[in-house]
Amino acid sequence: MLLDSTGAVRIRDARYSILTADPVESLRLDRPEYGTDPFVVLREWQRRLPSPEGQHPPFCGGIAGLMSYELGGAFEVVPVPARDDFRTPALLAGLFDWAIVWDHIEHTVQLWVLELDRGGNTTATATGAVETAGGSRRDWVLERLQGDVPPSPPAIAGQGTPPEPSLRGNPVPTAPEVRSSFRRDDYIAAVERVIEYIRAGDVFQANLSQQLTAQWSQSAVDLYERVRVQNPAPFCGLLQAEDFAVVSASPERFLKVSGGRYVETRPIKGTRRRHRSPIADLFTRNELSASEKDRAENIMIVDLLRNDISRVCQAGTVKVTGLCEIEVFETVQHLVSTVEGELRSGCDIWHLCAATVPGGSITGAPKIRAMQIIAELEPVVRGAYCGNLFYAGPGGDFDSSILIRTFTLQNGWVQFPVGGGIVADSRSSDEYEETLHKAAGMLRTLRPPVS
Repeated sequence: MLLDSTGAVRIRDARYSILTADPVESLRLDRPEYGTDPFVVLREWQRRLPSPEGQHPPFCGGIAGLMSYELGGAFEVVPVPARDDFRTPALLAGLFDWAIVWDHIEHTVQLWVLELDRGGNTTATATGAVETAGGSRRDWVLERLQGDVPPSPPAIAGQGTPPEPSLRGNPVPTAPEVRSSFRRDDYIAAVERVIEYIRAGDVFQANLSQQLTAQWSQSAVDLYERVRVQNPAPFCGLLQAEDFAVVSASPERFLKVSGGRYVETRPIKGTRRRHRSPIADLFTRNELSASEKDRAENIMIVDLLRNDISRVCQAGTVKVTGLCEIEVFETVQHLVSTVEGELRSGCDIWHLCAATVPGGSITGAPKIRAMQIIAELEPVVRGAYCGNLFYAGPGGDFDSSILIRTFTLQNGWVQFPVGGGIVADSRSSDEYEETLHKAAGMLRTLRPPVS
């Protein structure tokens, strides 16, 4: 698992990049059961983590993994689309006893080892750089760093059955080699159905996505290298499991917790394409900042997230510290807000996840009704898309991304949904075009480089 922040806009989002692998223990939950706690094992793992001595990065070993969109079914009764071609697990997590951490402010690279044996004893603490990291795990990592680099494995074979595009997909107008879960007219009709629900008072907003599918014969590492060059983002990530992989260039933070107590979430709503002309780019930026529709979407999600985190935060601590601020990325610019709070006594990061999964910025408001509408109108499950990659460090730090701009690989195929928030004054054809704008950078990543 690689969590890579070198494409961040804000330096505080860009400080650390993290690499880890070979968990001491792992947990896989394919489908959640409503009313059960999927975090029981993770909470037990967290109790087993030693407390690092002195200064340390937020993750130097600990718990890391994937929460898929469908993990929300553990907390709310929501129908699930029948079609599930990739069968991505709802939760995949590992207990890791080491990490390589790049500090982009101090310009250092350190190998950290948690002296956590496989029997669960936690008598030792985390240790620092390569020179001082102790035990056989250090030697195991260093041997692999100093050895020959094997070629990346080809695209992963797994349990899912990604569809034959000629049989179960609709050509994308801008890329006929790519297939979509929607025809253009069907997506437009689905947007209009969402607008009908809004006018009927069911929801204020709902996110609607189309799942794009293409063939990919190279490795997940090959795809990640392209993504990192063409679309750097603050929450780039690569998760390589035995039967699938996730590659993401997400610009959006889901939840961050500092010291096991202080909460931050940064929803994105409002997107415009970048332009080569600085004047056109500035004009678009000003237009986005002044857009009543985009600001209304963003503020609705801010209210939703304030409500979600208030379920586990102390009264009076939940505050909006940034509202509808412009952030500029490689290919797009976004409206981003910041909501902060402080966990109340008796609540931990897993209570916070239970109160907020999946993230409101990719569902809609009110969230549960929006999720029901999504399940009705989207023909396939989302899987990793709109879930999150996350870590929980031994010092009580937690961070996670919203998995947009995300590929899931399996069996020589890759799927990468794109979507947008629908509100009362949305124009259905424009919403469809916006999904293609969001897909443009991802489509370029999949195409062979021009020689």
